Amino acid sequence: MLLKEVTARLTQSELAHLGAGEVGYIRKMKLDDVSRCFPEAPEIDPKLDLWALFAADGTPILLTDNRSSTFFKAAEDDLKTVSLH
Repeated sequence: MLLKEVTARLTQSELAHLGAGEVGYIRKMKLDDVSRCFPEAPEIDPKLDLWALFAADGTPILLTDNRSSTFFKAAEDDLKTVSLH
């Protein structure tokens, strides 16, 4: 069965919860996106490379300037990680 066929059979709610509690994703963040995803974040030096860990449903978990920290946090939370580009 093709992935397209499987996802066509999932409801939006089922798709939104796919991987919940099991999968997290890591992505490099642009400073412009930080305030939207992490409104409580303090002012950040625009020269920093920022990395974020999100739950499968898009819930923000961690923002850091150290990519390795995202993997440590994911392991601590028993999440399998994927990277988004």
